[in-house]
Amino acid sequence: MSQVSESVEEYLETIYRLEKREASAKTSAIAREMNVKLGTVTNTIESLESQGLIQHVPYKGVRLTDKGERIALEVLRKHRLSERLLTDVLDMDWSEVHDAACRLEHGLTGELTRSIERTLGHPATCPHGNPIPSEAGRIEGEESVQLSSLKVHERAAISRISDERPEMLRYLASLGLIPGATVEVEERAPFDGPIMMKVMGASYALGRNVAATIWVKKRQNRAAEGRGDVVLVPQGH
Repeated sequence: MSQVSESVEEYLETIYRLEKREASAKTSAIAREMNVKLGTVTNTIESLESQGLIQHVPYKGVRLTDKGERIALEVLRKHRLSERLLTDVLDMDWSEVHDAACRLEHGLTGELTRSIERTLGHPATCPHGNPIPSEAGRIEGEESVQLSSLKVHERAAISRISDERPEMLRYLASLGLIPGATVEVEERAPFDGPIMMKVMGASYALGRNVAATIWVKKRQNRAAEGRGDVVLVPQGH
């Protein structure tokens, strides 16, 4: 991986996450995700663009270049393997590992990263269900969609959570909205109102912005699912 600062790594990783979640990374969203001032983001964006790591389109946001994406995927690989190490080996709760992994990822060498991966048995995902990039920078494709896109009466199994903030993960876990859980949309309020859904026999209203952070695989039909809903509890939960 190209030698860049920890700050640049954090920016590229954040931009990658935003691109995958929202199609583009606006400066205001970057500032919010990184908890920094908008002026700081603006200055950093100019620097990243001059290094050929991003492309900035005024009023639309930024996108990673091929070079920037390669670095972002390497950082993301270290981050998600660190999260698995913290939950699987150190028994930390899945809602508490994101910040710790952010600190660990910058100190991992390629050799140490490979050693962690071997020790963990080459896991495919982080504790939140998000895919771990390969050493070559590839991510296995999956047919998942945002929960917010489901229609009324559609059923799906949660595959991953893209928002790894501790408070968000604790909230979703309290509702049973964790990887492996089956959900069914009961009602969609008009004008971008909340989505009413059922999980584990209980009904909850979920805001569209929250539902957009939950990725699911659609169920084909009830008969194919067998009897009952199977819920997989995340490691460390």
